[in-house]
Amino acid sequence: MKRTFTLVLEALALVAVALIFAFIAMRLAIHGREAVVPNLSGLSVAEADSMASRAGLRLNLENTFYSADVPAGRILSQDPAAGSRVRREWPVRITESLGAQSVEIPELTGQTERAATVSIRRSSLELGAVAHFAIAGDPDVVLTQTPPPNASGVDGPRVSLLVSDPDTAQPPAYAMPSLVGLSYSAASARAASMGLRLVAVTEGSLPAAAPAATASTNPAQTTPAAPSVAAPTAAASASTGAVRSGIVIAQSPQAGRRVVQGDVVHVTLGHSAPPAAAPAATQ
Repeated sequence: MKRTFTLVLEALALVAVALIFAFIAMRLAIHGREAVVPNLSGLSVAEADSMASRAGLRLNLENTFYSADVPAGRILSQDPAAGSRVRREWPVRITESLGAQSVEIPELTGQTERAATVSIRRSSLELGAVAHFAIAGDPDVVLTQTPPPNASGVDGPRVSLLVSDPDTAQPPAYAMPSLVGLSYSAASARAASMGLRLVAVTEGSLPAAAPAATASTNPAQTTPAAPSVAAPTAAASASTGAVRSGIVIAQSPQAGRRVVQGDVVHVTLGHSAPPAAAPAATQ
């Protein structure tokens, strides 16, 4: 019995030793796959790459910025920071200094996108983001730039552009104002300021419903009644195109409706000449 108990204790001791060795081996394996990020600030890119390789890390050059304190070609910043523990082959992102700013930002506003890009390259700068903005006017024209021309204290060598986009440009939209009560000249001026075209007719010039034909003894001469016209038409507008006075008493579209540049607005003017008498029906 005593011998059996001794054997059990020895087996438990061996299991405990095996577990301890396994734990130590696991810790060594885990820490063996880690690396400490070295301090790369102030080094050249070649020196930083060599140091990162010795530490089992990879170097990634992501940005370049102007700096009055760090000479050109030297590391300005890094991520992760020095002293951090990371996995082996982990990328270390660095920013290289371009030294003090020595170039002038050219004036690009009003140029085409292609011409502005050429100017940027000739100035030893880089083309940054190019955004397009829907606006009426000439297509493919630089509207604004960042940084502005001849700017000082610029961080990076990139110049971003905002360019007009003709493909999605839409004419400006407005809420239709009320023209009722205005004279024709005032209404025309207000419509012209919004890019609208005014077509005027007088109240008495609107076509009215023709009366039914008088019964005739000859059925072949019977004429059907003409349909009534409830709104001004192009023909009515043309027939009264010479009328350029009076007060607006009705309009279409009505006030508050959405209109865009180039839309036609029909207005009805009061104080028109009396309509001509309708011809007598033929017997």
